[in-house]
Amino acid sequence: MPISLSGKSAIVTGAANGIGLAIARHFLDRGANVMFADMDEDRLDAEVGAEAQGDGPVRMFAGDLREKLTIANLLSATMDAFDRVDILVNASRQMIVSDPLSLEHDAVEKLLQQNLMTSLRVSQMTAKRMIAQPLRADDDGTAGQIGAIVNLSSIAATRTQPELLGYSIACAALDQMTRSLAVALAPRGIRVNAVAFGSVMSASLKGALKEHPDHRAAITGGTPLGRIAPASELVQTVSFLASEASSFMTGQIVTLDGGRSLIDAVHVPVH
Repeated sequence: MPISLSGKSAIVTGAANGIGLAIARHFLDRGANVMFADMDEDRLDAEVGAEAQGDGPVRMFAGDLREKLTIANLLSATMDAFDRVDILVNASRQMIVSDPLSLEHDAVEKLLQQNLMTSLRVSQMTAKRMIAQPLRADDDGTAGQIGAIVNLSSIAATRTQPELLGYSIACAALDQMTRSLAVALAPRGIRVNAVAFGSVMSASLKGALKEHPDHRAAITGGTPLGRIAPASELVQTVSFLASEASSFMTGQIVTLDGGRSLIDAVHVPVH
């Protein structure tokens, strides 16, 4: 049975390209109103600028979400456009490969700020807006569900690759943030889940394979299902977690990696 998001309003961060863009477009196909949010205004404009004109289901917001004022402006723009927000997908993420002993470029601090703290602040402020808004017309209040938050994490959270120290720490913290917010927000009717993925064709993996074509064989060889999944498979999982089809799921870190984490092949690139 196809998942429907008809009548829902969603914010998707990192929506100017890659997986974030694919998620936002999939939500549109499922009937949602979608705010495409990203720091890259030129890319956003190229992807959805024409569609974002008028009163349709597409809006775009460009800004640095590491700033609290920018997050507040994003939420105000979403409420102005759609009157409410039902779904948040934190798809804005960054990966940095670095020397774990180098102090010149602090990847840990940078990735904690980008991948963890930004997602936390956006989630907190969005949750407050969800709680304050009226119930949807088709809600009777008995089920107590008013919103869903989905975070994008990685199997790097539970693997040990020193060159990805900052990314691994940020993903592990994001997973715990997901669990903690899930418990905190459950009484208010907001579900919080995450997808920890690997072996999925993300924008970063495309770049890595272009630079290191030999990584493809290493990744598929270290993946029990023997392939790299298209982004559409990750998108389907996010859509499920955002929808009422997963109404009794919260605080879960859903692994989507073709079985890679089951065999702990730590020598395989984390993508």
